[in-house]
Amino acid sequence: MEPVSAQTETDSLLAHHISIAEYKFQPKSLILPASLIAVGAVGTAVDGMNDFHLIHRKDSVNQIHIDDYMEWGMLGWVFICDLMGKEKHSWIDQLCLVGLGEIINAGLTRGTKYLVNERRPDGGKYSFPSGHTANAFLGAHIAYKEFKDSNPWLAYSGYALGLFVAGSRIYNNRHWVADVIAGAGYGILAAELSYLIYFPIRNAIAEKINLRRDRKLLLSPVLNEQGGGLYFSYTF
Repeated sequence: MEPVSAQTETDSLLAHHISIAEYKFQPKSLILPASLIAVGAVGTAVDGMNDFHLIHRKDSVNQIHIDDYMEWGMLGWVFICDLMGKEKHSWIDQLCLVGLGEIINAGLTRGTKYLVNERRPDGGKYSFPSGHTANAFLGAHIAYKEFKDSNPWLAYSGYALGLFVAGSRIYNNRHWVADVIAGAGYGILAAELSYLIYFPIRNAIAEKINLRRDRKLLLSPVLNEQGGGLYFSYTF
């Protein structure tokens, strides 16, 4: 059995340090979600403009229900993309981002739904904004942020799926166009806020843990050709 040197022991200790994730908030990233929410809000506020005079609705349709599954499935889209490309952050970070983003998204969309209390095209309550669309674009935007620098195809793939969810909500007479436009904005906003909130907290915790690990008493036997001894180290 080979002797373990003090340097090897120190290197092992440093190897267990938690990495500091690189993230810099860009205020311009809020322009898109704010614009989508504003357009949706204007469409809802102006009587008769919910559909922007683009859609002729039928009294009844044969509804498709895949949107109910994709609403939640899209929250896992970034992990599917992880299997096909090089992500920016670890899957643990991504899991925390998705969880935090969903909490923010649920709070924003549900709060707005009860505040606005817009009628759905089929007569139901709480139409504005579309929660299904918001969840879909939350997952899509996290995938975009994780892969935009390494794989543009994966980065934009989630948006296509998000648009399908939005279109299905309109087709099913469950939402107005204004609802899904705002829903996309809410989802993107929730993703951006999750990054803005998560990484400063994560890095602060990592720095504290690393500092605590550095301040450890290190005792290690040292064996070499000249003899043996005991290595003593304590970092203040």
